[in-house]
Amino acid sequence: MAIRKKSTKNPPVLSHEFILQNHADIVSCVAMVFLLGLMFEITAKASIIFVTLQYNVTLPATEEQDTESASLYYYGVKDLATVFFYMLVAVIIHAIIQEYVLDKINRRMHFSKTKHSKFNESGQLSAFYLFSCIWGTFILISEDIPRQLVYIGLYLFHIAGAYLLNLNHLGLILLVLHYFVEFLFHISRLFYFSDEKYQKGFSLWAVLFVLGRLLTLILSVLTVGFGLARAENQKFDLSAGNFNVLAVRIAVLASICITQAFMMWKFINFQLRRWREHSAAQAPAVKKKPTVTKGRSSRKGTENGVNGTVTSNGADSPRNRKDKSS
Repeated sequence: MAIRKKSTKNPPVLSHEFILQNHADIVSCVAMVFLLGLMFEITAKASIIFVTLQYNVTLPATEEQDTESASLYYYGVKDLATVFFYMLVAVIIHAIIQEYVLDKINRRMHFSKTKHSKFNESGQLSAFYLFSCIWGTFILISEDIPRQLVYIGLYLFHIAGAYLLNLNHLGLILLVLHYFVEFLFHISRLFYFSDEKYQKGFSLWAVLFVLGRLLTLILSVLTVGFGLARAENQKFDLSAGNFNVLAVRIAVLASICITQAFMMWKFINFQLRRWREHSAAQAPAVKKKPTVTKGRSSRKGTENGVNGTVTSNGADSPRNRKDKSS
């Protein structure tokens, strides 16, 4: 296929060919107007509508659960301005990928017209989907999902470990103990949501939570550290399901101790934060001291007040002197 030579003549301004050749530069200039508007206080309020979402709602951290504040977004008419701006950004990225990546590959491969069109389409969509996946993953990571993944992952890790290592009895006892404490916590939350004055359930849960962690460590050490260590058969046998060896026992105890330490660390931070919030709410307001003016009139008023008090109570008042003379 013969390569068509580019014409040296410049197409007319605002013509179809002019827009096709310079659409990236035109869009870049339009996007630059909004970005420059952010640099000045007068135009910043108008430009910010095009750059960021306007209907965000921040959910504060709750007292009953150790979570950080999260930002959620609703929709509205102002989102059209944001969509327009990022459409300009998408056009710029599209032009960059086309000129610096896809066109160079097309010149080397010498594709036909059909393959050339499909290659450009697949190249642009691949970049779009990859960028969208990365951006979506970042949004998911910055909200409440990581906490839930850690919460679920710890459950699956310990339950699967007890199942695969034939520690069913120990795992069942520890799960029942843990589930009872968690049941009390969530029941207390239900009562708290119905009446915020209800706090006794959380106090009881805090005591049982600490006791539950201690009992978990004690049972694990007694069972794995002493009980299995004194068993006669301490040979690794995968077919028979015997994993009673020193390395496995150390790994089991280490995982349990690290998990309980992590839970206690989260619990202590949660209680300290609640204690600080409660102390700040119960702190008495500092009374303002009365300001004493050093003016001449104030001193006279003070002296008159003091003299009046003395003469009214003393024996040398004018009335007393009159009585004496009479």
